Amino acid sequence: MADRSGYIGRAPSDSSVVVARQVFKPTGIQTNFTFASGYNVGYLDAYINGAKQIKGEDYTATDGSVVVFSSNQPASGDVVELVAYKAFNLSIPNAPGNFSVGGDLTVTGSITGASIGINSAGTSVGAAKTLNFIGTGNTFYDNGDGIIDVSIAGGGGGGVGTAINYIDQSTSPFTYIDTIVDVTENMLFDTTNSGKSDSLVVSVIPEISIASGIAVTVGVGKTMVIDVLQIGDL
Repeated sequence: MADRSGYIGRAPSDSSVVVARQVFKPTGIQTNFTFASGYNVGYLDAYINGAKQIKGEDYTATDGSVVVFSSNQPASGDVVELVAYKAFNLSIPNAPGNFSVGGDLTVTGSITGASIGINSAGTSVGAAKTLNFIGTGNTFYDNGDGIIDVSIAGGGGGGVGTAINYIDQSTSPFTYIDTIVDVTENMLFDTTNSGKSDSLVVSVIPEISIASGIAVTVGVGKTMVIDVLQIGDL
């Protein structure tokens, strides 16, 4: 037998089925025998005292549970053996650690847990089952190799502001910039989100309104510049 180390179960060349057996010893004439583990119709053999019986002539097995002997009915002192052949199905309820598949993997049910790892500039930012792209200018294309190409359009009109789309939602050459925007969550500009060295935290919007109770903190080495394009002077 070939070396099967590192595999779960047996190779199809070794065995593609599992066998279930049940032995009965009737105490009198008995025609019906219930196979406790059930059987697949057409995949069952029946024996009386070791002699194989002929399906359809000596017995019938049609409901997946009961075997009925129509001729040569077993009696006291006989030994009845039923042998069922069942498909080998592998179930892995919990497989800790890494799990590698050498060929194609087909999933007919649902996938639970995170399935997509998300990186930003090489740094993991988390994992998710769904990516939801907010805003306009995003296009998706299935290249036919199981890969979805994602294109995120720039701001249009030079890449400044928010794109203004045509009626068919394609990107026009125009953008808009709000003259005032509300900040509704606490923010800290530091090396975790605003560059690892000294940097400028820039806004093109002329007026930033910070909601009551909200703190916006400019950390060490960071300089905030509001209305960098001096739009408010227009």
